[in-house]
Amino acid sequence: MTRGIMAVVLVALTAVGAVLAQQPQQFEPIGPIQKVRNNLFVIPGQGGNTAVFVTRRGVVLVDTKLTGNGQGILDRVASVTDLPVITVINTHSHFDHVGSNEAFPATVDVVTHENTRTAMAKDPAVKDIPAAMPDRTFKDRLTIGQGPDRVELYYFGASHTGGDAFVVFPSVRAMHAGDVYPWKAAPFVDDANGGSPVALPDTLDALLKTVRDVDSVIPGHMAVTTWAGLVEFTQFNRQLLTTARAARAAGRTVDQAVEELRSTRFADYVSDAPIPGLEFLGTGRERARLNVELVFKEK
Repeated sequence: MTRGIMAVVLVALTAVGAVLAQQPQQFEPIGPIQKVRNNLFVIPGQGGNTAVFVTRRGVVLVDTKLTGNGQGILDRVASVTDLPVITVINTHSHFDHVGSNEAFPATVDVVTHENTRTAMAKDPAVKDIPAAMPDRTFKDRLTIGQGPDRVELYYFGASHTGGDAFVVFPSVRAMHAGDVYPWKAAPFVDDANGGSPVALPDTLDALLKTVRDVDSVIPGHMAVTTWAGLVEFTQFNRQLLTTARAARAAGRTVDQAVEELRSTRFADYVSDAPIPGLEFLGTGRERARLNVELVFKEK
């Protein structure tokens, strides 16, 4: 017995999310499954990247895209294994990452951070659909499976939202970073849902100090990248915070702070080019401005 079709239209958790919800067609189509390494794969498109980790017992999925993509995910999983999906991990609560939770059998174990469950329980598109809600949560760290099948979940604090989980696959030296690291530009910070551009660099620094032996990183919405790319992304977000705070203290404007950021070694993160594949979200410069503005509002 499947988890049933959602009876309500997914709505956004924030103002930016509302724009996304009104324009789901703007997301690229679900793509073919791609191998990351050994038994780890990624399915791009139709929302966040979906990780597919094939264990001896069954398949662990990370994020389920927009609503209506459950069968598409299952079809792609079936192209690499006959084993069933046994676990779904949601990196956070946004509809383009939890949208197809309900498409999987009730026997599937849905796991999130405890703050993500709280956010989902407030979302009218999810809260009244038990099949879409998490079956269990964790606070700081959780281990699923053993040996080469082991999956490690970490929480280091506020960032993109208040409940972002990092999902590590030690046996293949890889990690899913969700939308804490969505693209090569300033991330969307959902401050209404506990996110913070002020906390973000500290959260990323804690990740870098704790997690070891990872080579490949699956971002939220772009192609698989490297640990070095994540390190640079962390440094950029620290620079954004430092630049914004210094500009505010000196009485300069948000726009002046953004221009100062464009003069640093991170200019390519603050370019006038749109986010690839997500052009409706604006340019790197526009994304940086939103986060600088949030820092200016910091109390």
